[in-house]
Amino acid sequence: MNGAESLVRTLVAGGVDVCFANPGTSEMHFVAALDRVEGMRCVLGLFEGIVTGAADGYYRMKGTPASTLLHLGPGLANGLANLHNAKKANSGIVNIVGQHAVYHIEHNAPLTSDIEGLARPMSQWVRTSPSAKTVAADGAAAIAAASGAQAQIATLILPADTAWNEADGIAQVPAPEQRANFHAPAVDVAAKLAKEGETTLLLLTGSALTEQGLALAEQIAGKTGCKVISQTYNPRMARGQGRFFVERVPYVVDSALPVLKNFKNIVLIEANDPVAFFAYPNKPSVLKPEGCNVHRMTANGENSVAALEALASAVGAKPSDVKPQKHAELVKPTGALNHASIAAAIALGIPENGIVIDESITTGRGFFAPTAAAKPHDWLQNMGGSIGFSTPVATGAAVACPDRKVICMVGDGSAMYTPQSLWTQARENLDVTTVVFANRNYQILKGEFDNVGAGAMGSRALDMLTLDRPNLDWVSMAKGMGVPGVAVTTAEEFSKALDNANASQGPKLIEVIM
Repeated sequence: MNGAESLVRTLVAGGVDVCFANPGTSEMHFVAALDRVEGMRCVLGLFEGIVTGAADGYYRMKGTPASTLLHLGPGLANGLANLHNAKKANSGIVNIVGQHAVYHIEHNAPLTSDIEGLARPMSQWVRTSPSAKTVAADGAAAIAAASGAQAQIATLILPADTAWNEADGIAQVPAPEQRANFHAPAVDVAAKLAKEGETTLLLLTGSALTEQGLALAEQIAGKTGCKVISQTYNPRMARGQGRFFVERVPYVVDSALPVLKNFKNIVLIEANDPVAFFAYPNKPSVLKPEGCNVHRMTANGENSVAALEALASAVGAKPSDVKPQKHAELVKPTGALNHASIAAAIALGIPENGIVIDESITTGRGFFAPTAAAKPHDWLQNMGGSIGFSTPVATGAAVACPDRKVICMVGDGSAMYTPQSLWTQARENLDVTTVVFANRNYQILKGEFDNVGAGAMGSRALDMLTLDRPNLDWVSMAKGMGVPGVAVTTAEEFSKALDNANASQGPKLIEVIM
């Protein structure tokens, strides 16, 4: 077998059996190997940002890495924005990036670039295979790096001649690193702080936001009176009826400061210090109050559920300590489309065990509290802030969980970054309902224009922040990529469209015209 086949066989043997791909000339031997090796599902994306974002969504829902196949440096560069988001989400991905044959690089052909240099900012592990004989072992090392307790983005660069030359065979992937436990002294300190009650905040993300982690946090809060809040953005959160509803640190600085102002202690459970998303004139970057003590109980890669179990034991918390939570009553909305009626329709439209991908930006800020009363579901958010995350992540989540309905909520401006996702969803018949909120503005940037004190907005500035002349027609775009769509202008129409989408399998699009 050649190097490419040895790599594909090593990936499949190592449990990496999905490849999100956008190949080119240098990757053709890898593509040919896919025909000779059983067990690898190949999903084509028409832009590399779809490929890398889908791999992120796959990992978040499956917990094991997929591979990507990218064409040389420019192909990797096209996918970097969603690799940035994946890195911030601590997702594991095995990137396979083609390279010119080793002897061809010196000729500086048009596509020659420093691929390792491009890869390093978004990859914790980078390697170029020096020969066909090492490709399988290098692939096994990449899988191990992406699969450990601290999942990483691993990028393996495959020169064309190492793909077509003769190889020795497949390589065994080292046993995955076990999830680190936790530091008992850190839990002891957290227990003392939690007992101080409402002046202590448990700030959660990561595995602490699983159903089990949240249940433990709810018991601890009920016993001690401490508060529990999540980061503003989280890779995945268990939500809905029967699950502990926690608010998020607000995105807007002026809203976040009063939420955090009375805490004397913050216990970080995989979370980071609360900081502003951007710098603003005359506003703080750090959102915690002056004099507030910050204590880290667990970091990414540690077993936060086990740590929460230890913390619950240390404070004497039990299921009987849980305080009942009141959720908003869900009533089918009527009339005009506004933030409240849209939120109500979404809350009623989330199906049992659904997966919600949230890039709704300004429209979606009011969705969180009402959807706490929805049926049990998982909620995924944009960790890195790079726009165009949601439709690719929804694609990968649907590949990972074919038995679960995926609802992707996205603003029209954000959706235009990666609309090719719809084509992949149609080709693979993925069960994704994409909801595009068409306010025909970069609405969030209008607010940010004021927040940074940029002055009065003139006509040229306004032109940079509006999506009109012409208006985007999402139903037509979806149809052109094989996805049936409908536009809605009232709350009743939106609710009906969600019900219809839930009643059948396959991709659909709803354009919510606001």
